[in-house]
Amino acid sequence: MRRLVKSAATVLLATSASFAMAADPMSLMLNWTPTADHSPIYYAKSKGWYNDAGIDLKIEAGRGSGVAAQRVGSGGADVGIADFPTAMQARGKGADLKAVMVIYANSPQGFYWLKSSGINGPTDFTGRKIGNPPGDASRLMWPAFAKKTGLAPTAVTFVNISPPAKVAALKSKSVDIISDFYNEHDLKVREFGADLGFVAWRSIGVNVYGNAFVVNGAYLAANTERIRKFVAVTQRAYAECVKDFSPCLQALTADVSGLNPDNQRDQWERIKQLMRDDATTKVALGSFDNARVKADYDLVKDLIGIDKPFEPATMFTNEFLDQKLRMTAN
Repeated sequence: MRRLVKSAATVLLATSASFAMAADPMSLMLNWTPTADHSPIYYAKSKGWYNDAGIDLKIEAGRGSGVAAQRVGSGGADVGIADFPTAMQARGKGADLKAVMVIYANSPQGFYWLKSSGINGPTDFTGRKIGNPPGDASRLMWPAFAKKTGLAPTAVTFVNISPPAKVAALKSKSVDIISDFYNEHDLKVREFGADLGFVAWRSIGVNVYGNAFVVNGAYLAANTERIRKFVAVTQRAYAECVKDFSPCLQALTADVSGLNPDNQRDQWERIKQLMRDDATTKVALGSFDNARVKADYDLVKDLIGIDKPFEPATMFTNEFLDQKLRMTAN
């Protein structure tokens, strides 16, 4: 009997080991530290969906879209999250990458300031200091914002500060303006009230695609089915979190310390607004529109510059997306 039990245990252990070995490693580099917009990834991971798909997903916090695009483009990470126009710039510099799913169908970029500082809008930015990290997408895309608002590219001075220090830097007036995603809008409204000034990039004609999942081109070619499974799981997770954010928030805060749940809930409500456009509501959640991609490419090429031009349609693919999964209309 003992031999039978021992034999069964041996088989069980061997079977468990074979299942564990079946999951292939995949590295995912985020654009920044994890917050609400990354919660579906943590939700899917906590549910074991990636493992069930044969993917052992390793998540790495990022240091800006520019860094993420470069890492993925050079093969330092298999998959990453990067601002789409920033990824285009990296592609023009030789980075080997392709976008497989968009998160922000609308630009999340915005600038914040205090009205008491004498700033009433972008025309008052000249000579001011903008605080943000060096790898931040808004810094890389600044020439486009400047040209759209009639400012000289050298009109402002950028000051290096970390994302968590932005609000404190604005409050202490060590900088005049900070850049941030619209996700964090409610936090600033509570902090500064009626003194808060704000301009959304999308409101001045720079409504480019925001964060997207980008894949190293060589990795994609060699692991097409693995990427197909990754996108399927991730798209499903985002759809589930749109329906009910509570379990996604729980998964995020269980894995990432220091996050305020109320702030993350506010963020997610803003994120859902940014995720909606005709393609994501009528075609598939995460879907790119070819005409919009072309427009983004032209904007980057004309206002910032692309070192080595390429065909915009080669920058993305919608082939891995399930068209049954769509963003809700509201």
